[in-house]
Amino acid sequence: MLNDGEKGVVIQRDKQTYAVAPHLPCGVVTPDQLRTIAAVAEKYHAQALKITSAERIAIVGIQEQDIDAVWNDLGMSQAHMVGMCVRSVKVCPGTTFCKRAQQDSLAVGMLWDEKYHGLSTPGKLKFGVSGCPNQCAETCIKDIGLVGTAKGWRLYAGGCGGTMPRLAELVADGLSTEEAIAMADRVIEWYKSHVKAKERLSKVLGREGLDSLKQFLGLPI
Repeated sequence: MLNDGEKGVVIQRDKQTYAVAPHLPCGVVTPDQLRTIAAVAEKYHAQALKITSAERIAIVGIQEQDIDAVWNDLGMSQAHMVGMCVRSVKVCPGTTFCKRAQQDSLAVGMLWDEKYHGLSTPGKLKFGVSGCPNQCAETCIKDIGLVGTAKGWRLYAGGCGGTMPRLAELVADGLSTEEAIAMADRVIEWYKSHVKAKERLSKVLGREGLDSLKQFLGLPI
């Protein structure tokens, strides 16, 4: 039996089959990719195809002996579903498609996905980018998130939707895209310098306080 994360799979409730989830950056998928995923699911008699909260398509109910062949047929990279790393970057359509968007969340999300997805960190991290304050990417419960406004980006940190839920705190407002991306790097630096074993950013920020993070970032307290 494989462990969760080994070969990019997660064991299912029956303790016999696995879910396989290819990486689909920011949930954007091409028609050819959809056809491939569907064909693989049919070929290996998957129990279901499930769109996940991380904007992936999980192929559920794969037998262990078929896993290598599934990945070979998919020809796609593995999503980082488990482990101490940046697990996902959840993104709304932004100004690329949405009439309410005020910032280009999809472009920033793609950049973040390329830069951060799978990055090794002391605890799991989840990112979110919303193009407007409606926060369709659920930025308020992400470890690091951006929310677009007419005046630029708001940077949030310390959200968590897990067993100990916590709303993210506003770190900075009115940021340009370049400023927001650079500041996110610095938030990760602060997190790494204050974290204890396997803590999420939400727990670290709750313990150390927002003032500590702002001081590190050179922001007014």
